Order: sequence, then C-alpha cells, then structure tokens
Amino acid sequence: MPRYTVHVRGEWLAVPCKEASETIRWLGKEALRRYIKNKPDNGGFTSVDDVKFYLRRCKGLGLLDLDDRIEDALENNEFVEVVVEGDVMSPDFIPSQPEGVHLYSRYKEPVEYIHMDGGSLSTQDLLNLGKGLFKIKLTPQAENKVQQSRLLIDSIVQENKVVYGITTGFGRFARTVIPVGKLKELQENLVRSHSAGVGKPLSPDRTRMLLALRINVLAKGYSGISLETLHQVIEAFNASCLPYVPEKGTVGASGDLAPLSHLALGLIGEGKMWSPKSGWADAKYVLQAHGLQPISLKPKEGLALINGTQMITSLGCEAVERANAIAKQSDVVAALTLEVLKGTTRAFDTDIHALRPHPGQVEVAFRFRSLLDSDHHPSEIAESHRFCDRVQDAYTLRCCPQVHGVVNDTIAFVKNIITTEINSATDNPMVFSERGETISGGNFHGEYPAKALDYLAIGVHELAAISERRIERLCNPSLSELPAFLVTEGGLNSGFMIAHCTAAALVSENKALCHPSSVDSLSTSAATEDHVSMGGWAARKAVRVIEHVEHVLAIELLAACQGIEFLRPLRTTTPLEKVYDLVRSVVRPWMKDRFMAPDIEAVHRLLVDQKIWNVVEPYIEKYRMEHIPESRPSSPTSFSMESSSLNNSCSHDPSDCLLDFSGS
Repeated sequence: MPRYTVHVRGEWLAVPCKEASETIRWLGKEALRRYIKNKPDNGGFTSVDDVKFYLRRCKGLGLLDLDDRIEDALENNEFVEVVVEGDVMSPDFIPSQPEGVHLYSRYKEPVEYIHMDGGSLSTQDLLNLGKGLFKIKLTPQAENKVQQSRLLIDSIVQENKVVYGITTGFGRFARTVIPVGKLKELQENLVRSHSAGVGKPLSPDRTRMLLALRINVLAKGYSGISLETLHQVIEAFNASCLPYVPEKGTVGASGDLAPLSHLALGLIGEGKMWSPKSGWADAKYVLQAHGLQPISLKPKEGLALINGTQMITSLGCEAVERANAIAKQSDVVAALTLEVLKGTTRAFDTDIHALRPHPGQVEVAFRFRSLLDSDHHPSEIAESHRFCDRVQDAYTLRCCPQVHGVVNDTIAFVKNIITTEINSATDNPMVFSERGETISGGNFHGEYPAKALDYLAIGVHELAAISERRIERLCNPSLSELPAFLVTEGGLNSGFMIAHCTAAALVSENKALCHPSSVDSLSTSAATEDHVSMGGWAARKAVRVIEHVEHVLAIELLAACQGIEFLRPLRTTTPLEKVYDLVRSVVRPWMKDRFMAPDIEAVHRLLVDQKIWNVVEPYIEKYRMEHIPESRPSSPTSFSMESSSLNNSCSHDPSDCLLDFSGS
C-alpha cells in the first residue's frame, strides 16, 4: 500500500493511501483530518472542509495540482507539505529545505566509491565526500580491525569488568558502575543528553563531511564499534540521510560532543534529519523512506559515535582547501591589478627571492613572473610605460611575494596538521585489541586543530588586508591615474565607492575574527574536563574569515577588470586577458551605476569554483617547464638586471634601479 509522509504545521504524519487513484486534494484533506484528530482544540479548525490549503513537494518545493491523481504526481513514500492559507511561518520552524536547496534539487546519487581504511583520507577527499561525489566502502583490512576491537568490548561486558564508558557513567560519573541490563540505555541516554547544541544546522555538505570523517575514524578499529553498526552508519551516509546538527555547542574537548551527539541522534532515529528526497523530517521517517533502520546501540557504541574532534577537523578541511584555492588566485588578481596600475615587475626578480628562499615567497614570485613576463606574453599595457620615471611600487604591489608567500606556507603547515588529524583515532577510551585492553587517554582534545585553524585565520586574513589596500589604489585617482572610483561621469555615478567600503568592512570584521579562540579555556563537567580547546569556534571563524577574503578579492578582481576598460585598446598579457574575458562572461563593464551585489557574487562564485585559477594554470605550468630549474648565480653581487625574463618592467635607467637602496 502506498504511503506518504505529510508535513502539517510542524508535525509529520504518515498517511497510507489504499487507492492510488485518489487525488492530491484527498491526500491534503486526509493529512489535515489526522492532524485535527490529534489536537485537543482541533488545531483551531472547525472542519477539514473549511480549510483552504495547497500542497508542495518537500524536495524542490514544487507546487502540486490538487486535482491530479496521486499515482501520477507522487512516488511511493514521497514527502509533501500542506500549507494552510493564511498561516504565518513561525521563526523557529525548521524549513523543509536548507539554505542552498537549489543545489540539491539537482542532486544525483553518486556511483563511485572511496574506500576507507582510517589512515589515508585527504582533505580533498573529504571535500568531495561532502559534495556528494562519492559513496563510502570499508577496506577488508578496516573491517577486520573493527571486528577485532568489538570482540574485546564484548568480552569486557561478558566478564562484567569495570571499564570507563563501557560499564560506567561518563565524566564526573566515571566511578558509577552501570548494571549490564542497562548498558544499552546508558548509550542512548548519552546521545540524547549530549544533543544540546544550538544555532543553525550545518549545511548538507558540512554534515556529510562530518559524518564521513567520523566513519573514517571508526574505520581505524580503535573505537569498539561493531561492524554491523558501522555498516548502518555508512548506509545512512550513502543514502545522504543527514541528521540535524546545530553548529554551536562544542568546546573542543572531550571532543566535539554536542555536534557529534546530534549526528548520532539522527542515526538512532530521533531528532530531525534531511535528505534530498525528503527535506527536513523526523529522522525515523527519513530513514524509513530510504529503506533503513535506526541504529540500536550496543555497549560503548554511543561513546564511539560522539567522542572525537571531527566537527573541528571537518570544517578545518573545508577551510584549508578554500584557503589554498583563494591564495593561488590572489596572485592572479594582484598581478592584474599591478598591470592596471602600471607597476614594475622587477621586484619579482629570481635573484631577489633566492636570497630569502621561503618556499611560499619563491612560488608567489614565480607565479607573478609567469603571468607578467612580456617575452612570454607581450603586454601592450606594460610597453606603454616602459620608459616611465618610477623606480619602485607601493608595498601592496612590490611585497606580494613576501605577504602572499607566508600565507601559502601557513596553509601548508595547517594542512599537514589537519591531514594528520583526519586520519587519527580520537576516541576515549582507546580499544587495543592486539593488547587485549582499553586505555583512557586524551586524543579527543582539540588543541592541535584549534591552534592550527586560529593560525590559518590570521594568515589568510592578510590576503584581504593587502587586497583592500590595492582596491583603494585602483579607486583613488591620485594613486591610479584612472577615473575616481573607476567610473565615468563621477558624481552622477558613484562606481566602486561603496564596493570598496564593503571590502574595508570585511577586513575590519576579520580583525576581530582573527583573535585566537584557542587562547581561551573554561573548565567543564564539574572540573573533570578542566582544560578545553574551543576549537569549534576556531574552525567556524576560520571558514568565515576565508569567505570574507574571497569576497574582498572578488571586489578587487572586478575593480581591476574595470580599470582595464580605461586602458583600452591596450591589452595585457595573454593569461591575464583570459582572466578578463572570463570575468566579462559573467559581468559586463561598468558604464554607469547599477545594482552591484550580483556582480560581486558572480565573481565570488568564479573564485570559489577556482575558475580563475583554471584559466591561468596551463600558462603557469608551461612557463614552469621552460624556466625551472633556472640556473641562477648564487652571489649577491651578480644580480645584474633580472636577465631578459622580465622585460615588461619599467625600463628606468639601470643606475636608477641599482642606486636606490632606500627601504621605502
């Protein structure tokens, strides 16, 4: 018999349908009848016939024609919503779809798998799992380890041993021994009581990452979870059944207890859950709609599901990968700005950076050379000021390798820590099947990823700080030799005036967000957990800082492309012209004032999708093949004039350049 899950005023009702030939109107009335029946005041209705309503799918919010037959309009067990005419939505109501639902109306179930062993997951793998590009399978070796650790837990229970978290309470109650008959209830109570988070739910992508990362940790075989339960968790992931996980509530030791408890709560069929098929609904209905059963927790399994740093670290993976993407593209944006401001490329000379060979600095200088080398890519703009009288540029242009470079090195440092963390066992107690014992330790403490992500935020913020100063130079006619705020008929038009203010506001906000959260600690759990990492906030604000950096660089890229308009018909280098063309494919030139926010968001999307980098990468790599390794003199007395590899710099008299030893 077909059955449908219908949402009415915050409640979910299962409505069986004996006759598939019934209409959508009948389904709505039957759902309302059941809703009224369960309400002491009839839900405020006098009768079903007096209620005016319409129905829509939970997936995609498509409206349904009330006169259509159910069998023609709906699939069995589909989720629909009754909307009563005149109802005002409660601000506390969980919407049928999360933010960005338009991305999920096109969701396609993946067919490829990532095989997890608990030790070889990369940050990019986790991002791809978050995007729903892969399903998960365990390797045979991982399955064997999981089984061995579970045998030890079973023996502990059978022998009535007193072991923390298995036959005792938690935290302050660690010395309270629990009877064997209540061990299942103990684990369920743990999950329920610890599901105390607040705030907006994580997006589907982030929840998927969180769930995937917890699976990877369990696959290491040191948590004591049964293989049967772990397979159920994987089945929920593969069906994209994603529990409601509030973003706030973790102090980052003992692990991310609150968010991971919400994750586990959905898996045991309680709380809310989301899937592309159902939208938000009660977890038991979402699991049932996908042919899945709620997990029945065995001894230690509740603790195995909720103890670890996966909230901090999954957000950390997103932060690291997005930081890496925007750092690479910031070099491209800055190079375009340098062209528009008619800067010199001499500051990127190979010999200069060989004398201070930080890897990030050397790489950034190389990228600038690969994008601006006029021997490789003739630039009419550079040629137009070849004989200008300027010797050197402002720091925001000249010092890009030094400023952008340390950001690249920071990202590499943090990525190393995060990669180690995502492949680490972070439970307590740890189950060592080969030794036949469990050991209580502190791997759940989030200090490593917390400190690293605080550092990441501080480092990546500098890309926005220096970018905002370049935007100022582009918009200020006394610094750029371009029209004020990059627009004609200034006064009538304001151009990029407030776009620059937006960049300044984001940079200022970042300064507050960059205050490290991991310098704080508050004692919790009756002083049992007396030092914590505050890593959850470190992770969330790191992501927010990076989002701001992306938006500031989007504004700079828009401004630089607008500056190009005032230099036409002159053309820049080939790779930078490709960048200009890509931007102009989504944003037209600014001839007069118009609604600017969509333009900023369109270019922001180019950066997030790494399309700017994809356009220039072939040129950078071709240049690398032709110039690396370069044979450079090691003596500081033999810099000459950076050979002929950077001829698009201002060709001042050589003595001007060599005799200018001032610091500014």
